[in-house]
Amino acid sequence: MTDPLRQAAETMRAVRDRCVWSAAITHDDLVPYLEEEAAEVIEAVETGTSADLREELGDLLWQVLFHAEIASRGAAEPFDIDDVARGLTEKMVRRHPHVFAGETAETPEQVLVLWNAAKAAEKRERRSVLDGVPERMPGLARAQKVLGRAERVGVAGPAAPVAPRSVPTSEDELGDALLALVAGARVHGLDAERALRGALRRVEAEVRRTEGFGDLEG
Repeated sequence: MTDPLRQAAETMRAVRDRCVWSAAITHDDLVPYLEEEAAEVIEAVETGTSADLREELGDLLWQVLFHAEIASRGAAEPFDIDDVARGLTEKMVRRHPHVFAGETAETPEQVLVLWNAAKAAEKRERRSVLDGVPERMPGLARAQKVLGRAERVGVAGPAAPVAPRSVPTSEDELGDALLALVAGARVHGLDAERALRGALRRVEAEVRRTEGFGDLEG
């Protein structure tokens, strides 16, 4: 019986060979599709059925296969889906020494310590805690990531300009509060996403100053 994953990779290769649209596509061309498919996976997780999730994961896998197939034919440092899978396996083995080596982790917190230690060893060339935070992450997700990294070097985010009793204590309340802020921004002609990016840049600049990398771009 044919391995379904191998069959999917071979199907991708045939499409790249025989479909004039697919043959002309580049990594950059695929970015919007990758973002859309990732968003649809999230939607399936949060509001869809198991069948929805299975289908959307398949669509996301197709994007991975597409990028790998494009890369396999690249002139500079080509790689294929086997290289992707091999690199992933090696990385996950390194990051789970309590599973594949002699380390012990009996709680999720201990697992996280081992994971972060392994990850830090892989990324020693990075100089800032902010290195590796993708610029293209959605604004709010990136804000949470940047604030988490900032805490590692003792940099706090801006204080909430609201009374303690008004601070949302549930995701529903938080969602309503965020939506109200966006609505207020519209009334005043402000771009909420751009405002958030500006605030993040200020936090990032403070982090880099604290680290001694003030001359680096954020």
